[in-house]
Amino acid sequence: MSVDIIVRGYHLDIYQHVNNGRYLEFLEESRWDFLGHHRLVEQFQERDLAIVVANININYRKPAVFGDVLRVSTSVAAIGNKSAKFSQEVWRLENGEPKDLVVDAVVTFCLLDDASQNAVVISGDVRAILESLLEIGA
Repeated sequence: MSVDIIVRGYHLDIYQHVNNGRYLEFLEESRWDFLGHHRLVEQFQERDLAIVVANININYRKPAVFGDVLRVSTSVAAIGNKSAKFSQEVWRLENGEPKDLVVDAVVTFCLLDDASQNAVVISGDVRAILESLLEIGA
């Protein structure tokens, strides 16, 4: 699952490349697209659960500049007891094809019970939903 983003002037820092903080927004955009495509937000809300980011480990590989077209991909990488991980990559495209890996990240998330605001064990049908995405590498 991926989303394409064109680098605009307001994404740049004083060095004329994408500011490191903007990549967090690009990654979030792709995660929301992934969640929407698979109806995960609705499925979690039906169970009174909220998805929250607990940790982001990001590697900046190459700079992106004004006008670059970036493809941001998201997939479920791992499922633990109370957390799971998204694997994300940002690729610079050339002629519509991935050319350079710009950023890669692992985003750990938890599911919170709406009432208690505590992380819940990922089990039952919620675990099955996430495992189905892990299996197909969506």
